Amino acid sequence: MKTIIRNGQVLNVHTSRYEKKNIVVESGKITTLTENPVTAGQGDVIIDAEGKYIIPGLIDAHVHVTSATVDLATPQLPFTYITCCAAKNLSDALQRGFTTVRDVGGADFGLAMAVENGLILGSRLFYCGRALSQTGGHGDFRAMTYDGEYGAPMQTSATSIGRIADGITEVRRACRSEFRKGASFIKIMAAGGVASPGDRVTDTQYSSEELTAIAEEAEAKSTYVAAHVYSAKAIRICLDHGVRTIEHGNLLDDETAALMKEKEAYLIPTVITYDALARRGAEYQFPEVSINKIASVRVQALEAVKIARKHGVKIGFGTDLLGPLWEEQSIEFTLRSHVEKPIDTILSATKINAEVLNQSGTLGEISEQATADILILAKDPVEDISAITDSRNIRVVMKAGTIYKNTL
Repeated sequence: MKTIIRNGQVLNVHTSRYEKKNIVVESGKITTLTENPVTAGQGDVIIDAEGKYIIPGLIDAHVHVTSATVDLATPQLPFTYITCCAAKNLSDALQRGFTTVRDVGGADFGLAMAVENGLILGSRLFYCGRALSQTGGHGDFRAMTYDGEYGAPMQTSATSIGRIADGITEVRRACRSEFRKGASFIKIMAAGGVASPGDRVTDTQYSSEELTAIAEEAEAKSTYVAAHVYSAKAIRICLDHGVRTIEHGNLLDDETAALMKEKEAYLIPTVITYDALARRGAEYQFPEVSINKIASVRVQALEAVKIARKHGVKIGFGTDLLGPLWEEQSIEFTLRSHVEKPIDTILSATKINAEVLNQSGTLGEISEQATADILILAKDPVEDISAITDSRNIRVVMKAGTIYKNTL
């Protein structure tokens, strides 16, 4: 049985142009993309997309699906509760058109397996497992009054997004441990952060020797390192040690952007998380010390996108929303529209993010033999980004050939 989508305006992410095409989907893949009429057989599903706009399923390259609250230092919560929160986050994201997400701290093979096997009807999940953090780094959420070790109970808590690893031997072991559990890349906390109480966003974290060891472990697995980082200085340190994706990067400057272009690194901005936390963080008990940090990076988030565009850096799409703030995921498109054209943001969330995932030709595009992740929109998102941000305009959501939403 085939699904045939007729007469839609299909976005070609390689040319940024629409082409009126008919699409045939079989066994989860796009088998035919043609201007010619397609004959339906008995039992085939036919969708008439006349007057509609078709784009690839969206990819969010910076999420934490296990975040149940906005406070990452929250007391440990039961695995069962965290799993339910993750299932809701993944399900809601899919309904917003995000057919794939890349978790950068917290998710594991169990959640990915649950999605793959249909137990969770949500976005496809790529994950790094636990992010690596030095003692006192962005992944160390122990209270300053606590003198004990970051021991086994906390390391394995479903609440934790990271693991502590200090020194060359420990970071190698941590990388190998995450790869053993199916991680497709390694995430490191290479700088201070907004959500961590004990550091500053301008801090650099991990030594040259530790970063070299981490890069070697990723290279041995033919994959890459993603780094949580803000300042230009910290970004340059990461680039010098082979980091491929710069997560956040709010304090990027021209010199560093030029180096990113030279190194073929990607910027994954997460503008919405600072905006949402500034507006709503106090409502959800986000720590005051963290709220005070937001001002130092919030305004610069969009400026970093402008600088990266100017220097030809490849820019992905991420959101980094925590807990109940996940509902603002699509607003990243609205905020980015202040500094770039909608088509550029759409390409970030499709073609570029597919490159980040090493899935070019499979995800992030509508082409023959690509996975059938397809959105049918009531309006043209290139002209009006509300075609994506207003869920009522997303008429069909298809992931791997299965329709999860259809209001046509």
